Amino acid sequence: MHKIWVITRKEWAEVFKNRFVLFTIAFLPLMLTALPLGVLYAAGSGGEAGLSSTDMPPQFAQICQGLSGEECGEYYLVSTFLILYMLMPLAIPVTIAAYSIVGEKATRTLEPVLAAPISTLQLLVGKALAASLPAILVTWFGFGVFAVGVRLISVSPGVSAKLLDPVWLVAVFIVGPLLALAAVSVAVMVSSRVNDPRVAEQVSMLVILPLLGLFFGQIAGLIYINQRLILLMAGVLVVADALLLTLATQLFERETILTRWK
Repeated sequence: MHKIWVITRKEWAEVFKNRFVLFTIAFLPLMLTALPLGVLYAAGSGGEAGLSSTDMPPQFAQICQGLSGEECGEYYLVSTFLILYMLMPLAIPVTIAAYSIVGEKATRTLEPVLAAPISTLQLLVGKALAASLPAILVTWFGFGVFAVGVRLISVSPGVSAKLLDPVWLVAVFIVGPLLALAAVSVAVMVSSRVNDPRVAEQVSMLVILPLLGLFFGQIAGLIYINQRLILLMAGVLVVADALLLTLATQLFERETILTRWK
């Protein structure tokens, strides 16, 4: 574990020198937290939060038990942004992880790392933690700000109390970190196979497409994010993370990387 932590700290020292990485970590959570709060405030100011039952999926009526029509409308509006707090830990680590190998090659710090007495698994786990931990922490912080903002903007505390439902807690505190690990594994695999950090980042960002499809499907009313779907995602991601980390370890060939990039 000590060697993994050494790799993690080294990654932070190198990656956070990149201003674009710092901008991504700071700006994306800020934007994705301000967006739903702005929509909620605008809807409340315009008197549009009180949606009718015909505007909501039939399953949503069960969740609105104990809430008034206006409260239910606000919570339905808020719930459409749940995916944003799964998107953050998926998108942010890609920038760090994609830079982790290609960027080190560009700065000529990769060779000493690969020659160090550390296993490939330890090396990749250290890089994965370095990329995912900042994303997970800023996502949790953004969710905390969002919860406080909903409490201040919503018509009653009952709406903000719904953010402590199992659907939200599992999505933010379990599915989010699992998505971060999946994104990092994919980014590391791509980063070990290409020679340009920008190419590595652009290809790795493709991992967010399924979640974006889920987001737009929910907005269009085609998909409803409920507890069953969130738990299914969590179970699938546990298996997927284990497989992706194993595959990344097998594809990461130290000698090949060094000789091909000479």
